[in-house]
Amino acid sequence: MGPGRFGPPPSELNEKLKEPLPKSLRELPGYLKRVTRSFFSRLGYIIKLVWEAKKSLLLLMIFMALFNGVSPVLSAYISANLLNRIAEVLELDSPVLETVIGILLPAMLLQFGYMFFVSLVHSVSNMITRISSEVVTNHVKCKIMNKAKEIDVASFDMPEFYEKFENANREAGMRPIHVIQATFNIVSTAISAISFIVILATVAWFAPLAVVLLSLPSAIITFSYRKKNFRYMRHHSKERRQMSYYSDMLVNKDMVKELRLFDLSDTFIFNYNKVFARYFKGIRGLITGEGMWSIAISLVTTSVNCALFFFIAYTVTNQGGQIGDYSLYTGALTSIASCVASLVSTTSSIYEGTLFIDNMIVFMNEKRHIKPILEAPRTIERHVGHTIEFRGVSFRYPGTKRDVLKNISFVVEPGDTVVLVGLNGAGKTTLLKLLTRLYDPTDGTILLDGHDIREYDTTALYDMFGVIFQDFGKYAFTVNENIAFGEIKKPMNRDEIRASAEAASADDFIQHLPNGYETALMRVFERDGIEPSIGQWQKLAIARAFYSDSDVLILDEPTASLDAIAEQEIFNQFDRLREDKTTFFVSHRLSSATIATKILVLQYGELVEMGNHSQLMHRKGVYYQLFTTQANRYLAEADERAGREEPISPHDHPHPQKP
Repeated sequence: MGPGRFGPPPSELNEKLKEPLPKSLRELPGYLKRVTRSFFSRLGYIIKLVWEAKKSLLLLMIFMALFNGVSPVLSAYISANLLNRIAEVLELDSPVLETVIGILLPAMLLQFGYMFFVSLVHSVSNMITRISSEVVTNHVKCKIMNKAKEIDVASFDMPEFYEKFENANREAGMRPIHVIQATFNIVSTAISAISFIVILATVAWFAPLAVVLLSLPSAIITFSYRKKNFRYMRHHSKERRQMSYYSDMLVNKDMVKELRLFDLSDTFIFNYNKVFARYFKGIRGLITGEGMWSIAISLVTTSVNCALFFFIAYTVTNQGGQIGDYSLYTGALTSIASCVASLVSTTSSIYEGTLFIDNMIVFMNEKRHIKPILEAPRTIERHVGHTIEFRGVSFRYPGTKRDVLKNISFVVEPGDTVVLVGLNGAGKTTLLKLLTRLYDPTDGTILLDGHDIREYDTTALYDMFGVIFQDFGKYAFTVNENIAFGEIKKPMNRDEIRASAEAASADDFIQHLPNGYETALMRVFERDGIEPSIGQWQKLAIARAFYSDSDVLILDEPTASLDAIAEQEIFNQFDRLREDKTTFFVSHRLSSATIATKILVLQYGELVEMGNHSQLMHRKGVYYQLFTTQANRYLAEADERAGREEPISPHDHPHPQKP
């Protein structure tokens, strides 16, 4: 077993998004072919997303694209017709009102009727766009959430992958609909451009060609800077995440007390501004460079357009045309120039958007490696004792070279109570993560009932564990729901929830909450939400473990935030709870180790001692030193307190009575 077990290394994730630039003209056609294929592949993926979200919306958007394409041409013809009718009226010697109305009214009714129709269609189009945006964003967010629940925990330990996940989550919701809109805008613009080219070709066939040729430098510059902008954003994602981190810290309700008391706010603001200055320097250069090129190209384009306008005016006058004809042809020329510019800008926008959508594609293509290695996974017999064995297990986190666990071997029999002992960083929590198969070992094998743990269905495997990790969850739900999350697959049983809370010594404080078990926790969503203390949260986490229908109970520092009395109460409940269960227990208070049938002593990732309390105390090794050191410290603290304090009778008054 090697690092490949966790999926592709970070470098491969990056390589998926890179397209090497051509080194010679000979390589240019192949490069363009690859870029074009990649572009249309991304675009197809985006269209598929919208189609999955709401088919009818996509069809409506296609219709709107076609209408928006022919609309400007119809509008130009209607306007030209109205101008010609006005010119006709002006040529009359003594126009009569009825005659003027007869000439102008049909053209004007057509003009303003069509304007109202276009306005109506645009209003409908805006509604469709806004609805589409909400629907597609929701669809993409749901896809990301459903994918996130399947991805290996190990993937989240790779900064490069986590960066892709953050980018996908932040950008993918809005990018698809923007790209689709831009794509349909291209369809509309292309229809308009072709129509105007046909119109203009009758008087100046070379004018459209000149406009298209003038757009080429602009297109090259725009695409070049879009690629530069994308690469800059990708290569400087660290700075963007740093700025987000510094700014979020100042509005984090859990950090505001410490920031205020230690006067750290200015430090975070200073660091934000320092990173922004470094990030902004490059962005400013890109914006300025693109802007200067645009100014130069605009100067040339304006000069050529001026010459073309003069030529059209001369041609229309020379051929005896009307003022409406001049308006139609110059409008066509202006529209062609506008369409070409829009095509360049919109295409570059789509190109940039499809580059960013790669973040989502990479994320959605992430392979799951924590899955059964058998085609027909083994089933787990529930509500019976289980034998667990570690055989030569070693582990290192993805992207690192240091083994956190080294050649660990031990056997746990059904009904054993196992206590993991060791200093911080010894590997206790990591061992539990391997046991629950959140990770797979780098080397060695973990056996459950004599079979490789990887042969079992992972969902069924997770169901057999009742777990409290030291970084337990705090959920912005009611008390009932927080406890019921321990066994989410069964209907909520309020009697069992109450019993679990009583076992965790949580019932007393819950009863004093405003709405008891229906009280909303955390003030994230509800104004009257309650913020429990860390000790109360820990009791709820323990209640959650009691509520779970588990065969193996895993308790990682379950009483770290509780006082001694509450801890003893819960230990007494644990004695009853684990009667028919295998239990793994981590605690820095070694008095809890005395109840263990097996104590595993870890030091720097190695299993250095194993046995029960009596055996290890008799051995006088690492466990003996840890236990006696802690016991002596407690005794010394108790003696010191006893020497400082004099007992006060409940009938005595600690302060003099006032007369």
